[in-house]
Amino acid sequence: MNKYESVIIINPSVDDEKVKDLEKRFTDLINKDGKLTKIDELGKKKLAYEVRKNKEGIYVVLYFEAKPTLIAELERNYRITDEVIKFIVVRVEE
Repeated sequence: MNKYESVIIINPSVDDEKVKDLEKRFTDLINKDGKLTKIDELGKKKLAYEVRKNKEGIYVVLYFEAKPTLIAELERNYRITDEVIKFIVVRVEE
């Protein structure tokens, strides 16, 4: 299993409860085929440039271990989730 880091930027108009629901959904997906090691909630931050007419976003960073096959499914889920305005998944070298 490889180590990964995923940064998700969520629409700033989403309330805290919905953010927690999204985190739970993504962590359940990761834990089904891998292992979540840590979540960092960085809160609302100003974006470097406007994304989908938003100047701010709620940042969430997920650190996990998984097989490479899980990444495609995780990114697919990010894409179909309307609240996620931007994301990236990066493999972390040891």
